[in-house]
Amino acid sequence: MPKVLIPNELGRGELRVAATPETVRRMVEMGLEVRLEEGAGESAHFSAAEYLEAGGLASENVDADWASADLVLTVGPPSIERAASLRPGAVLIGLLAPWSADALLRVLAERQVTSLPMELIPRITRAQSMDALSSQANIAGYKAVLVAATRLDRYFPLLMTAAGTVRPAKVVVMGAGVAGLQAIATAKRLGAVVEVTDIRPAVKEQVASLGGRFIDLPGLESGEGTGGYAKEVGEDFLTRQREILTRHVAAADVVLTTALVPGKRAPTLLTRQMVEAMRPGSVVVDLAGEQGGNCELTRAGEEVVHGGVLVLGPTNLPGSLPRDASSLYARNVLSLLQETLEEGAITIDRENDVVGPTLLTYQGQVVHAAIAERLQGGE
Repeated sequence: MPKVLIPNELGRGELRVAATPETVRRMVEMGLEVRLEEGAGESAHFSAAEYLEAGGLASENVDADWASADLVLTVGPPSIERAASLRPGAVLIGLLAPWSADALLRVLAERQVTSLPMELIPRITRAQSMDALSSQANIAGYKAVLVAATRLDRYFPLLMTAAGTVRPAKVVVMGAGVAGLQAIATAKRLGAVVEVTDIRPAVKEQVASLGGRFIDLPGLESGEGTGGYAKEVGEDFLTRQREILTRHVAAADVVLTTALVPGKRAPTLLTRQMVEAMRPGSVVVDLAGEQGGNCELTRAGEEVVHGGVLVLGPTNLPGSLPRDASSLYARNVLSLLQETLEEGAITIDRENDVVGPTLLTYQGQVVHAAIAERLQGGE
């Protein structure tokens, strides 16, 4: 019977968990033995009693469980020490930061651990139930608007009162991916006027369906990448884009930036000069802070006030709604885990159209071509 370990998360401020009582019950029904480190799930408000009722087992010796586990399910990357304790052939599934955690990748390869980062799930129809980036970005887009609304110095909705009319706030959303689309929907529900920019013209209809006004970027190349992601574009493109956006940003009360390119530094969409054109009291919420930021002034995890404009670079917004974020993430993980099982045994099929593209380390090697090239100095 394959053994699954659900550990406590080590990341600073990480409140999510990789399995909920719902998914533990389903794993047990699949014939897996599920052990949980003491305290796992408590920060997301899942009790130990709920896990035990679902068929999970409390870890009696967490060091021994790390060393003997067949599958380890995490939210964030494990420590180097924990990774080094995994047995050869063990499978690690989680948000493993594959584009930046070089030391961890080398340890996993040396230990002959099979790793499947949730960040590498291919964007194909069959893998939608496993798409953790989307499930978590949806939450981030929602929470970013609430953060902006609580820090802005004025109302979001139009108000008509005996004391006069209060005009609705103007919100500019940069990037209409999953986070951006949820931000549009949430800002509209709060009553704001929303304008949206994206380098992919294909999202224009989605923006309109949510009540946003799409800012056309005439004469510019499409930034449509593979799998629905944006691609990296040149500096000339970004310069011309900023010129078009400057007047929209200057009139905004809130700017939300969400643009990310997988494996690359986030593009700079909002310059210092653009922020300086905004009125004092306005707010910028940059969801790309951990990848360098879309705003030139962003500092990840910090607040910056520049010319009276508040620039926020929040990290791990999904973790601020840990119960729902964990529920969605745990289902994503379970769906991927099911791809690794065949008749109750762990089977890694590199021809599988989900497992193959997601596989990072396997049988002592980094097998993901782009990441292996980067580790060898290819970039």
